[in-house]
Amino acid sequence: MIDPSAPLPKYLQLRAILLEMIEEERLPVDAPVPSERELCRRFGVSRMTVRQAVDQLVAEDRLRRIPGKGTFVARPKVQMPKELVSFTEDMRARGMRPGSVDLTGSTVEADARLARLFGADRGAEVHVLERLRLADGEPMAVERSHILAARAPGLLERRPADASLYRVLEEEYGIVLDAGEQTIEAVPAGEREAALLDVEPGSPVFLVQQRTFSRGACVEVALTTYRADRYRIHLGLESPHRAGHG
Repeated sequence: MIDPSAPLPKYLQLRAILLEMIEEERLPVDAPVPSERELCRRFGVSRMTVRQAVDQLVAEDRLRRIPGKGTFVARPKVQMPKELVSFTEDMRARGMRPGSVDLTGSTVEADARLARLFGADRGAEVHVLERLRLADGEPMAVERSHILAARAPGLLERRPADASLYRVLEEEYGIVLDAGEQTIEAVPAGEREAALLDVEPGSPVFLVQQRTFSRGACVEVALTTYRADRYRIHLGLESPHRAGHG
C-alpha cells in the first residue's frame, strides 16, 4: 500500500507496486493496466499520482500505450549478449523462437573501408547477406553481414534458408569463430529500417558494428540495427584502483 508518511513520493511508490506486479506476472505481458479510476480507488491516490507513475513506466518501456485502446504491459527488453553467439542460438537460449527473413544477398568488391576492416586488399570479393531477424515473430534487428568470399566460397548458394550463419560457417567451411569486437551507437532509425522493424522513422535504435575473428583473422564484418525498445545493454564495471589501494 501507499505510505503517505514515507519520504518516497507517492507516484514512485505506486510505480514500484506496479513494477512488482509486472515482474511477478500478476500483470502479464500484453495485459491491460487497470484504469486510472480503479488504481485511484485501490491505492487511495489522486489521478495525477496515477498518471505520473504510469508515465514513468511508459518512459521505461515497461508499459506501452495504444491510442484508442489503453495501456498495456510491454514485452521485457532483451539484454544484448556479451558472448559470441549467433542470433539464433541467443534467442533459443532465452526460450524465444528465432526467425529470419533474407532481404538481399550478393557478392561485391570490398571498398577501402571494408578492406581495412577485414585486413584484406581493396577489391577483394565479399559476400553480403542482409536479413531481418525475428523473435517469436516480432522484428528485432536488421543485420547486414559481410563475409570474405575467399574464406567461404559459394556461401550464398550453400547456406540453407533460415539457417544460422555461424553454424554454416563451422559445418560447411570449418570456420570456428572464437573472438569478436563491437562498437555500439544510438542513432535515429531511417525510413527503411523503421519500416522493417515496425517502428516510427526517427525512433532510437542501436547501431552495432561487429568484427568477428577465427584464429586471429577477421572473417565477418556485420552492421546490425537493433530496436532500442526491445534491447538493453548491461555492462560490468571494474574499479581502476587495485584492491587495497583505496
